[in-house]
Amino acid sequence: MTVLTKDWLRERSELGVSVLLGLVGLVVVVDSVLGSEASTSSDPLGPHAVPLLVGALLVVLAVLLARDVLSGGHGEAEGGEDVDLTVPADKRTVLLLAGVLVATAALIPLLGWPLAGTGLFWGATYALGSRSVPRDPLIAAGVSLVTWIVFDALLGVDLPGGPLMGVFG
Repeated sequence: MTVLTKDWLRERSELGVSVLLGLVGLVVVVDSVLGSEASTSSDPLGPHAVPLLVGALLVVLAVLLARDVLSGGHGEAEGGEDVDLTVPADKRTVLLLAGVLVATAALIPLLGWPLAGTGLFWGATYALGSRSVPRDPLIAAGVSLVTWIVFDALLGVDLPGGPLMGVFG
C-alpha cells in the first residue's frame, strides 16, 4: 500500500485538479437537484437539465482524471508557451485591465451595457497596447451593440440598455 507522503502527492499534483472538478460537479448536481421545480409546457426539461448534465460530466471527468493520474499518467510541461518567466509581470497592464473591469461593473447600472461595454472593450484594447483612436472605439461600440442585441433580442437575457433603451430595445 502506498503511503501518502509529500513526494507521492507532489508527483501526482493533478489529483488536486481532479478533487476540485469532482467537488464543483457535486455542488452543481446537488444545487440543481435541490432547486425549485419550474418547468413549463414550452420547456419540458425545466431549468435543471443542463446543470445536471454539466455536473455529472464534471464528476465523470474527475473520476477519469484521477484514474489516469493514479495509473501513472501526468500532464506534460508546457513547452509551447512563448513566455519568459524571468521577466516580471507588467503591473501597469494588469492594473489598467482590473480598473476597466471594475469601472464597467460600476457603470453598467448607470449607462447600460452598450455604453459600459464600449468602455470595457475600448479600455481593454488600450490597456493591451492598441492606440488606434478612430478604429478601436468604433470596433468596441460595434462589439458591445452586437452582444447586447444578441443577448437581449435573440437569447432573451435582459441586459440594461441605459440611454439607448428606447432606440434599440
